[in-house]
Amino acid sequence: MREYTAASAQDISAEENLTEVIWEHAERYGDTVSFRRQVDGVWHDVTARKYAAEVLAVAKGLIAAGIGTGDRVGLIAKTRYEWTLLDFAIWAAGGVTVPVYETSSADQIAWILSNSGAKAVIVETDDHRARVDEVAGKLDDLANVWQIEGSSQAVTALTELGADVADDTVHERRRSVGADDLATIVYTSGTTGRPKGVALTHRNLLAEVRACVAAMPDLLAEGKSLLVFLPLAHILARAITLMAVYSRVTVGHTPDPKTLLDDLAQFRPSAVVAVPRMFEKVYNSAKLKAHSEGKGKIFDAAERAAIAYSERMDTFPLPVTLKIKHGIFDKLVYSKLRAALGGRCLGAVSGGAPLGSRLAHFFRGIGVTVYEGYGLTETSAAAAVNTEDAIKIGTVGKPAAGTSARIAEDGEILLKGDVVFGGYWQNDDATAEALEDGWFYTGDLGAIDDEGFLSITGRKKEIIVTAGGKNVAPSGLEDTLKSKPLISQAMVVGDQRPFIGALVTIDEEFFPTWKQQHGKQGDKTVADLADDPELRADVQAAVDEANTFVSQAEAIRKFTVLPQDFTEAAGEITPSLKLKRNVVGELHADAIERLYQS
Repeated sequence: MREYTAASAQDISAEENLTEVIWEHAERYGDTVSFRRQVDGVWHDVTARKYAAEVLAVAKGLIAAGIGTGDRVGLIAKTRYEWTLLDFAIWAAGGVTVPVYETSSADQIAWILSNSGAKAVIVETDDHRARVDEVAGKLDDLANVWQIEGSSQAVTALTELGADVADDTVHERRRSVGADDLATIVYTSGTTGRPKGVALTHRNLLAEVRACVAAMPDLLAEGKSLLVFLPLAHILARAITLMAVYSRVTVGHTPDPKTLLDDLAQFRPSAVVAVPRMFEKVYNSAKLKAHSEGKGKIFDAAERAAIAYSERMDTFPLPVTLKIKHGIFDKLVYSKLRAALGGRCLGAVSGGAPLGSRLAHFFRGIGVTVYEGYGLTETSAAAAVNTEDAIKIGTVGKPAAGTSARIAEDGEILLKGDVVFGGYWQNDDATAEALEDGWFYTGDLGAIDDEGFLSITGRKKEIIVTAGGKNVAPSGLEDTLKSKPLISQAMVVGDQRPFIGALVTIDEEFFPTWKQQHGKQGDKTVADLADDPELRADVQAAVDEANTFVSQAEAIRKFTVLPQDFTEAAGEITPSLKLKRNVVGELHADAIERLYQS
């Protein structure tokens, strides 16, 4: 199939915007717990009525400070309650939110705030404030800087500033904004060159919300709960937070991965949203623990049963012996894994990279279905998603409601619909290159099966052409390697080279365990053991497995273990963990050359 269109979930009128739901819920469901806010380790309920009042108060402060309709306001903070509060307040004041990753450098902040023409910015910490102050001289439009933490807290300061502004002033302002007005400018991660500002309207985000809520009526249902721990500057976490708000799902935020397990246990969400790396770590940690406690055989048998159970779920009836075996392992193993996710988690949403069929079957088999989707910032997050009624593991689902997908002659995925952006901010050349007749050229390669399910096969610009003329998509090899607990990152190389090679980095969290298992001295670093025969043998085993999925001409023939992981600080990866291939290639040019010297 070359094209598939999904029927629209619900029409969006020209007068609609993202804010109306806040006051609708406050009026009709005022006592509903919209958020649970963590303060000093204790979770406090925030009702729909209280949340609307806080949004109103902060919006009044923004208006008093001179924020006008269409003005851009930067937001630099970790995932926390105030992030979502400020996002809605900016919209209520008629403004446009410009998210900035809290890990961004001063230079990156300067580019985003200057390019967007931000009139104000809200930062979280003293460190963020210092980065803004460092580049303030380059920001001619910037008139105000507020800080969430510290002596003058942004929410309090804005509330006090707007005390004399009438409530009706906010309501008139927010109602003046329509569906086709700008809601946010989200800057892409910038794997090559300067980040581009993706201009998303209220219509774009409303279409995304309604399509995905319709796709997951049970997971995103009133009374359920969602714990958000991905960066809200990333469109995936932000979009699913909006879905939860619209569906009256209770939302919690947690910014620190180190406290995630404790937060899951306390918050006990019915759903989470994560990238594949999180699911890999949950699985790897559980398996490692079982084996270290002498229960490895039980875990491995339970793993096989979970995968087999999931694989047979779509082809009823299930064999009686498998059902019995699955029931036994549910008590012995699966219930403990679900407990690690809080004990009430019914499902999860995964995006950003492929999860892999084996891991997807494993989690569905233990009772936590992971719904994989596909999209980009330019498509307001998910443009395709597996749903509760239509899931096919190994694919990213069918196009979301109201979205069309087309496969071009060269295999590129094209997307069209209300979720697709209208252009890049102040960048006509990039817009013209990405959009044609309403179709967005994603740069990704894929296929659509006879039922309309979309599969991703690679990235067009990342295709490697070997000296022998073989086209190789590196992402599949890399994703298989990264699924192993020992390996953190991998980059496949070989463009115009005689064969395919790979740069591999070691997972710093798993490395101490590996050293203990293999009798290595605890103070040895990855650099010390990069050429260790046992370490290379384990990496080679992962390479051998990855090679089973490709032809001999596409297989990795040689690899090198780098002495340290790729980092955002070095510019090797983006905040969303995407590889900056050009940067990695430049920084590790010598290592790549050595792969081909013998």
